[in-house]
Amino acid sequence: MDAEQLRRGSLVSDPAPDTSRGRWPARAQRLLEDICARCVAELHQPLQRSLAAFDQHVFMRAEKAHQASEQQEYFATRQRVQQDRAALGQRFANRLVVSFDRIGHHTPAPTNHLGTWGQLELLDPVEHELSMTLEQLSARAEARHGTVLHELGYRLGVLVAAPPLEGEALPNGPRALIHAFHHVSGSLALPLTQQQTLLHCFDQSVLRTLGPLLAAVNARLLDDGILPRLRGTQLPRHVTSRPHAVPTPDAAPAAATRNAPAAHEPIAVLESLRDLLSQQRSTDGTGSGQPAGRAASPEELQTALAALQAHLVAVTDHASRELRSAQRLRDELLVHLNSGKPADAPRTELSSEQGDTVELVAMLFEQLGEQLQRNGNAKALLGGLQLPLLRVAMTDHDFFERPEHPARQLLDTVTTTANDWFDGGDEESNRPLAAKLEQLVSRARQEPPSADLYASLLADIKRHVEVLSRKAQAAEHRHLEAAQGRERLDQARQRATELMAERFAQSPPRGLLRALLDRAWSDVLALTLLRHGEDSEAFAAQLQVTDQLLGRVPTTDRQQLRQDVETGLQQIGMHAEEAEQVAQRLLGIDSAAPAVDLPSATDLAMRLKHHQRLGEQSDQPEPATQVQPPVDAHEREIQLRLRRMPFGSWFEFEDAATGQITRRKLSWYSPMSGRCLMVTRRGQRGEEMTLAQLAHDIARGRAREMPTPRESLLDRAWHGLTGALRQSTTPSAVAQGYRRP
Repeated sequence: MDAEQLRRGSLVSDPAPDTSRGRWPARAQRLLEDICARCVAELHQPLQRSLAAFDQHVFMRAEKAHQASEQQEYFATRQRVQQDRAALGQRFANRLVVSFDRIGHHTPAPTNHLGTWGQLELLDPVEHELSMTLEQLSARAEARHGTVLHELGYRLGVLVAAPPLEGEALPNGPRALIHAFHHVSGSLALPLTQQQTLLHCFDQSVLRTLGPLLAAVNARLLDDGILPRLRGTQLPRHVTSRPHAVPTPDAAPAAATRNAPAAHEPIAVLESLRDLLSQQRSTDGTGSGQPAGRAASPEELQTALAALQAHLVAVTDHASRELRSAQRLRDELLVHLNSGKPADAPRTELSSEQGDTVELVAMLFEQLGEQLQRNGNAKALLGGLQLPLLRVAMTDHDFFERPEHPARQLLDTVTTTANDWFDGGDEESNRPLAAKLEQLVSRARQEPPSADLYASLLADIKRHVEVLSRKAQAAEHRHLEAAQGRERLDQARQRATELMAERFAQSPPRGLLRALLDRAWSDVLALTLLRHGEDSEAFAAQLQVTDQLLGRVPTTDRQQLRQDVETGLQQIGMHAEEAEQVAQRLLGIDSAAPAVDLPSATDLAMRLKHHQRLGEQSDQPEPATQVQPPVDAHEREIQLRLRRMPFGSWFEFEDAATGQITRRKLSWYSPMSGRCLMVTRRGQRGEEMTLAQLAHDIARGRAREMPTPRESLLDRAWHGLTGALRQSTTPSAVAQGYRRP
């Protein structure tokens, strides 16, 4: 296809006049048309890939939308792009042809002069943002393909007897291409953020892959003898740099102080917590004093902790996994420290720092246990980590100082995973995750503590949770598509019922015809409406069949009418033999077909009434049979708040009989019918519910919205620990430079 043929099929509303014919010599004209046709052909697929990438991006944003209006806006954008996709590619090709027609005659943008004050306008922020995006993407692409663009600009300039082409003057350069795409995509009328996303998709799919095309065009010109000795060296840009001041001897130390990074100063969280603990003891009158015996060395303490840990691993009863109080931990450690010593030998005690560390770790785990929901598995896992992390805290004070400590992150990840993913109502689905967490906790209990061990365990559990999250998202997406499809089907069925009721008011049917039209044929109309739309020829044809069955319009071809009825019934899942029997009983038997014994009209009517309707499960009640609870003013207010609530909000439901609490996510709701899609953490569908029923449960205290946590379980436990310590301290003690861990 040459440039002239492309111009004939142009879809641009204001096509440029054909000025290339006769302007250039025959050789230049031939080369330009060949280059233009090659660029149009090779840029088609990358352009379509950029539109596909944008479509996928918009779809992902729609899936993560927090409100129904936002989701509908994304879906409307997808529809516009899909409808205009082919025309957009054609307009881009036409724009490229126009750029080659005007090569060598590029008009720069007019500059402002001091005499044009009357034309000053406020800067449009949208235009400013778009121009900045265009400039950044163009500059990056020109830097990426700088050498080949330099050669191409010189060769095309020589070909059209013009100075070297650059920027938008180079018709197949990055700047001209992205500006052309921005111009033709303006018909989509996208918001600012989506326009920027579309430009970035164009950059990824077109501009980044432009190198081979530019090299091929360069080679084509070189083969035709255009500047064969041109060297591909791009001249450096002259950038005015700031003068560098020569530092004086007096200024050097000050400059070094300003530029050097601040030295790392430990925040001494452990010492601050110990101060608060000491003040609490003083207030309570339970001061610990100095240990009576010899303080245990770090080696002796680690030996005792290892022995206690080995003992607890060997004991498999439930008591070995319970959270231990500070006093119980201290007593058990003292037993192992003095094990095997004579009765009259001096006892080994814990130092004040060791005792404080034991008490602080015990308090931290107690606060974590209070943060967990009522779940025995989660608390058992927490109890299994208490002693291994106590060993870490005894030897590594960074456990208190650094939130990013591997052991601290492992504790946070394990407790959060167990608390969020263990659903008490589904023990079977909990078993694989419980086994994985149990395996990690067992390794932490059996192996010596080290940073590498906890980093390995942390990476392992994170990979497992990522797999669970992807599976949950996929399952939730399937249920979401099913719920939205069911909603569309219900709307189509409601419209078909309205059209059928209008006809029944004028021509009421009876017997088998009434049974057919009430259920089966109403589903045929709904399915056709869903697939083709109310203004389609297919739907008009089905309405014509309906009117012929009711006798509203004359039947010109009875054999064709019978075939239409059979085809429609088979489309909604009815067996061919049964559909044929219904059509023959209603419209008579074909004279050319052999005689058969047909079921009675009453028998066929009963079959139609019991036939499973389109889109319904055999064990699923119809929406109309669900009893709606009474709505008072308080419930109506809750319903209004629920309709403004973003998708993805979590709720807790409490079983009045057992007291068991289950968590469900409001994945989606219909603004029209009020039907909700509640899913579990694993993306499985929960109980059938409407917004009215959810508001009723909230008003009666059987359900409550879960606020979005601003901090993790471990952070809340730290704050609970410090809050408990500060309750008994004086204001002067609290003001002694304490910092949060």
